[in-house]
Amino acid sequence: MENKAHALAAGAFVLGLLAALVALVIWFTRDNTVRNVYELSTREAVSGLQPQAMVRYRGIAVGKVTSIDFDPKVKGNVRVRITVDERVPLTTSSFATLSYQGVTGLAFIALDDKGESTVSLKPDNDEPPRIPLKPSMLAQLQDRGEAIINQVEEVTKRANTLLGDANQKRAADALENIAAASASANTLLTTLDKTVKTGLNPALEKLPDTLGSVKKAAGDVSRVANNFNTTVGRLNAPDGPVERLSDGTKALAQAVDSFNAATLPRVNRVADDTAHAVRRLGRAADSINDNPQSLLFGNGGNAAGPGEPGFSAPAATTTTRP
Repeated sequence: MENKAHALAAGAFVLGLLAALVALVIWFTRDNTVRNVYELSTREAVSGLQPQAMVRYRGIAVGKVTSIDFDPKVKGNVRVRITVDERVPLTTSSFATLSYQGVTGLAFIALDDKGESTVSLKPDNDEPPRIPLKPSMLAQLQDRGEAIINQVEEVTKRANTLLGDANQKRAADALENIAAASASANTLLTTLDKTVKTGLNPALEKLPDTLGSVKKAAGDVSRVANNFNTTVGRLNAPDGPVERLSDGTKALAQAVDSFNAATLPRVNRVADDTAHAVRRLGRAADSINDNPQSLLFGNGGNAAGPGEPGFSAPAATTTTRP
């Protein structure tokens, strides 16, 4: 009977301890945070994502994944339901991506927002609003993997063509040509050095004498220029030849203007009078030629014409035939 009492006491103690531990765990793990339900829908694979996976907003843990199933609204899509802390500033431009934790392969939902909209995303636990799930960098890499592999194969083929035997031979020939060109350049430099020593150096030694001759010629040119400047100064001096020539030109111009204004009209009138006298003299000469006796007897009266008083018809002339 005593053994049974001890067993009951031990059992009661163990049950009480377990109840205390459960209550302590519940007390430590209690969560009073208010979370809203949102949905994600995508045609991409969600490998590595499990229920109770973490939901992060710019690296901060803000919720968990509650369920993963097929989307009843869009055939073929996967629907992921998440709960997010109501304090998270989600807007209509917020989006989600599938990220992975290191090399473990475990996935979590990463929320972000580029700030394109300031309209808050209103929660509704009965009809949860949807947040677009964009492909992750790994998904984009997988989608483009085939194109990248094809490009790598193309680059490999071109590299093999570039490094073929024919191109290698061309490269070797080019290196030999470069070596020959270098040898020719060395020969040219040697010849040029000899030319400088044998031809250019003597010319440089004679250069001071040549420079002296040039300097002397420059002095002569300077003296000639000074003399020319002196002559030009004398020509342009006051009362000089240029000024006197200018005054003579002005006087000649004034004389021409005076001649045109006074003398020339008079000459024109004299010429007109002379022409008139010549015409009268010509008429007088014609009159004397027609009636020479007028010089002795004068012009006399004019003979009466037909129909005028005193007109007499001339006598008829008879012609005697032989």
